[in-house]
Amino acid sequence: MQKCEKNVKNSYLVYFFISKALKKKVLLLRDFSSYIIFNMACVYGIGNPLIDYICSVTEKDLADLNLSKGTMLLIDSDKQNEIVEHTKGRDIIYSCGGSCPNTMVTLSSLGVKTILAGSIGDDNLGREYRLRLKESNVIDQLVTKKESVTGTSIILLTNDKERTMNTYLGANRLFTPEDVVEESVLQADLFYFTGYMWDTDNQKKSVLKTLKLFKDKGKKIAFDVADPFAVGRYRQTFQELIADYCDIVFANSEEARYLMDNYDPYECCRSLGKLCPIAIVKNGKKGSFISNNRVITQIPSYGTSIPVDTTGAGDTYASGFLYGYLTGRDLVSSCNIASYLAGEIIARIGAQFDKDSIVKLKSFIDKNFPI
Repeated sequence: MQKCEKNVKNSYLVYFFISKALKKKVLLLRDFSSYIIFNMACVYGIGNPLIDYICSVTEKDLADLNLSKGTMLLIDSDKQNEIVEHTKGRDIIYSCGGSCPNTMVTLSSLGVKTILAGSIGDDNLGREYRLRLKESNVIDQLVTKKESVTGTSIILLTNDKERTMNTYLGANRLFTPEDVVEESVLQADLFYFTGYMWDTDNQKKSVLKTLKLFKDKGKKIAFDVADPFAVGRYRQTFQELIADYCDIVFANSEEARYLMDNYDPYECCRSLGKLCPIAIVKNGKKGSFISNNRVITQIPSYGTSIPVDTTGAGDTYASGFLYGYLTGRDLVSSCNIASYLAGEIIARIGAQFDKDSIVKLKSFIDKNFPI
């Protein structure tokens, strides 16, 4: 109990400095509002609301911190403080993030009705997060957990723009099945979640409850595998989830390799396509593959071949595909929209688009991938 209290106190010290940045408007948070709200399907997501802390580092920094490049590590408050101390004095960008929340925000900015469930702390960061959801027209079903703090993700970018994520879940660990609003679940048409939810028992049970509610009603379910280390921990469980519940699954080539035990992205997509109707394997600058009822199509990549920040690529890809899918476009067009948006997001720092960019992106989509 004393260690728990110590961890919370240590985390509040970190949040104090971030909160000061918020008040000074150093925080570079995206100002979102929907370009237009369509009368379309509603997406319900359960995710980890996190404040992203983005900092450029060297390979030596990662070695000094004993971190594996390109992975997502769950950390405690002591490790969080160690990384913050190590990067003190460097340029830091703060933003509201989290994998599923990024997807919900981008979907909402494109005009899709979205609901986000999760947990935040009773602190300034949590209140700021609620404000940003309101500005982006995401329906806020976050639960405040007074006994904890809002989660953070320290994202370390090396010169090749690969990101190493160090996530302190904080209040996210306390989201329970009782926090799922069944009325909202019943109103939604598609459930979206990621593999990150399997790292805490409470969140796993919450997702399983929601999966059963959607499945019983015959509604669509989309799953983003999200992290190769998560696949390493829950490979068989994820395979069963995909086969038993999912209509759509997203994985990048590395995640798919771990999941299907095959180095060939095409073959991974073919194998995943045997588990669920729509399977997508993203292969970086080489594009992606989609299996639609076991018919595989290769999708080209768009945008820059020299990324600035890959943090939100997968989240944005998912939002682009779901946007196309929910607006009635064919699956190849939906994948092309996904690839286009992912190519655009990696050309900037951060995992979300600003309002002006959304207007331009939406215009391009409507012109090149019409309904």
